[in-house]
Amino acid sequence: MAQFLAVLDTTIDVLRVAFLILAGVLTLVFLVDWMVRTRRINPFSRVARFARQTIDPLIAPVERRVVRAGGLPTAAPLWTLGAAILAGIVVLTLLGFIRSQLAVSAVMVQSGPRGIAVLIISWSFQILRVALLIRVISSWVRVSPYSKWIRWTFVLTEPLLRPLRRVIPAIGMIDITPIVAYFALGLLEALVIGAITQ
Repeated sequence: MAQFLAVLDTTIDVLRVAFLILAGVLTLVFLVDWMVRTRRINPFSRVARFARQTIDPLIAPVERRVVRAGGLPTAAPLWTLGAAILAGIVVLTLLGFIRSQLAVSAVMVQSGPRGIAVLIISWSFQILRVALLIRVISSWVRVSPYSKWIRWTFVLTEPLLRPLRRVIPAIGMIDITPIVAYFALGLLEALVIGAITQ
């Protein structure tokens, strides 16, 4: 396991550098495309022709979404750059999370049955907290609760939030029960794990 974790650490370090270089290159490329679109570069120049032939087809899916949402086509390169940077951050965060979970799992499995029980309980509470976060974020961006990507969060979190809504009133239009549930899950996890490890 130690060798695998070392390889994973090296992979994460290499990807971090690669994503940083890629972000720099994409910043330059999308900045040029943005300058062509906003006429800061002559639209008949060689650079503009290159941008229209090679960069614009890559940005076309993002441009369609931006226009459908009411934005300007000139903003598409900036949105694409933001999406690429966000994707890199998500990949690195997920790899770091997987690495930490593998390290914790190795230690807990060596601790015996109590360690395995603590690991399973910890994972269960983490899944619930992730479901709460995804549910809240999906409500901000107005994703349908019946979407196949979001439905599981409602299935997992509604049994927690429904009783809290009866006790905790909304503050104006803001439902604070997900925040209360998030912190309550952390407290409950600490209590359960503390009871098992004693």
